[in-house]
Amino acid sequence: MSYKILAINPGSTSTKISLYKDEKEIFTKKLDHPTELIEKFDNVEDQLQMRKEIVMAFLKEKKFDIKKLSAVVARGGMLPPVRTGAYIINELMVDRVENRPVMEHASNFAAPIAYEIAMEADIPAYIYDSVMADEMPDIARISGMPDIPRTSSSHVLNTRAMAVRASKERDRKYEDMNIIAAHLGGGISINLHEKGRIVDVVSDDEGPFSPERAGRVPCRELINLCYSGKYDKKTMQRKLRGNGGLRAYLNTIDAREVERMIEGGNREARLVYEAMAYQVAKGIGELATVTEGKIDVIILTGGIAHSKMLTDWIAKRVSFIAPVEILAGENEMEALAFGALRVLRGEETAREYTEQGAEALNV
Repeated sequence: MSYKILAINPGSTSTKISLYKDEKEIFTKKLDHPTELIEKFDNVEDQLQMRKEIVMAFLKEKKFDIKKLSAVVARGGMLPPVRTGAYIINELMVDRVENRPVMEHASNFAAPIAYEIAMEADIPAYIYDSVMADEMPDIARISGMPDIPRTSSSHVLNTRAMAVRASKERDRKYEDMNIIAAHLGGGISINLHEKGRIVDVVSDDEGPFSPERAGRVPCRELINLCYSGKYDKKTMQRKLRGNGGLRAYLNTIDAREVERMIEGGNREARLVYEAMAYQVAKGIGELATVTEGKIDVIILTGGIAHSKMLTDWIAKRVSFIAPVEILAGENEMEALAFGALRVLRGEETAREYTEQGAEALNV
């Protein structure tokens, strides 16, 4: 049996949609939302109807009948903690992301848009590998400050999809493998997949710096800077996320530009870029200790994994732990569609979302 799946992935200034027929991509379209349009809305959540209308208008333009779909799958928004994998989008989930999200985020639009399309087409709707997926055991949550427990925050959608792919390539089950996956993008995060669960992470604010994020910085000096009177809270937040990392050192977030600087003999650019690889390698080594070094494969993914210079530096430092596989690219639309496809084929079971989402996490 063949399945047609529509995937929806909203970003801050665009909404990306893809149509898949089984594993084959039929089309992908990035629907841009101009700044002047976004600025008409006082709050992020007020953009929902506008975004849905733009999605539906594009499908109409493509002369695509939504009743031919088998399912709609959406990026998981800012819910309370949930497991990895698929959840059925229900009214409770829609109400949560529309009216009571954990935080404002463009991903909150995905489930409501998918739900409306699914209701109209009389088909199931799912989220897959939510941003808020959390399967960490209690021991991994201890931070050293009771006020600030560690939480599971990483690029789950892409890294888990690549971990599943790497398992299949080896003719093994994802649930039987230990995998470390590093997502190398505008933000960098690393996670550990132990026998089918993401049991620990190095998030983008406790590990490597990235093109625009500062990553882990010395806490005492950070506190001193916060209270120095030189910067307000918003500026400090931007120093950590948006104006940190490569941008702070080299005034660019483009890894290709950094490599051109290096090729031109810029020693500072080489030092900073190699330091980013060095920190990624340290994060991978840190997570390897959780399984006492028993790691089957290390995956480098994300947009910057296209950089052979960077991945070679990382691989040189971590290949003693396990083989390193480069699976470059964001792969988010494929990850959503393939996840829903596994549900439709009966290879995975979608969970029902409840307000006690966290209680299901008895890991």
